[in-house]
Amino acid sequence: MTRRENLQLLSWLGMSTTIPTWILASEPIMKRVIPSSGEQLPVIGVGTWQTFDVGTSPTERDPLKDVLRQLVEQQGSVIDSSPMYGNAERVIGDLSNAMGINNKLFMATKVWTSGREAGIRQMENSFSLMQRKQMDLMQIHNLVDWKTHYKTLQQWKEEKRIRYIGITHYVDSAHDEVAQIIQNNNIDFIQINYSIANRHAENNLLQTAIDNKVGVIVNQPFGGGGLFGRVRGKSLPEWAKEFDCNSWGCFFLKFILAHPAVTCVIPGTAKRSHMIDNLSAGVGKLPNEKDRKLMIDFMGT
Repeated sequence: MTRRENLQLLSWLGMSTTIPTWILASEPIMKRVIPSSGEQLPVIGVGTWQTFDVGTSPTERDPLKDVLRQLVEQQGSVIDSSPMYGNAERVIGDLSNAMGINNKLFMATKVWTSGREAGIRQMENSFSLMQRKQMDLMQIHNLVDWKTHYKTLQQWKEEKRIRYIGITHYVDSAHDEVAQIIQNNNIDFIQINYSIANRHAENNLLQTAIDNKVGVIVNQPFGGGGLFGRVRGKSLPEWAKEFDCNSWGCFFLKFILAHPAVTCVIPGTAKRSHMIDNLSAGVGKLPNEKDRKLMIDFMGT
């Protein structure tokens, strides 16, 4: 059954028309165009900092299989990692290969070191750990020695070892430098911090990304988890139903996705239930500008 048919059925049965998680969990999520190529990318992915830094036991890894399975079932694909995330790259490679979904994932990782040769060694190791001959997106983590690594990534893109080049940061103070870099270099993606509680990227960076046809991946969409503390014990406003929102996680993610610059959001999780909730933000309507202002006012941010 389609989402609309499920809602009609609930209405006929006299049940609430609030969109239930089990319906959203079965719907493919929307996609956005990657500006530099025209390829479409699912708007919700998964970050792996801390959550995928686990050992080898089934107790630790089985929940992560459920997360990946849910992502792929809803036609999601983006998974983001880094050498600084402990065992995360290895876990992604092991699980995706064992599940037979490695080639279904849009794999993104990073180079996080100084020097050309050190960067090459680190990236080669990431290829091995994630069990990839070609990486979808290689990003220069927090702009560390970015000019050196950018030259390598340009060559690797020409050789088709990587498909896209990106740069990342996670603090507001780096936004101006990121904006300057994408104005003067051929960058496919930026990955930056942005949330309803921290809209610094709206000052200049997001518009600069639009103007230069650069995709935007958003990290820290929940403000490091702090947003949930702000709404603990509070009910969602009734008007959130107008843009198909039935949870706080969905509320925070839909706010971000409603910005036209944003290509994908990558909240981290190690729980299938949270993955389902995150993916629900990629289904149904998105807030319009009036809605976004209401959301900001409601949160007092």
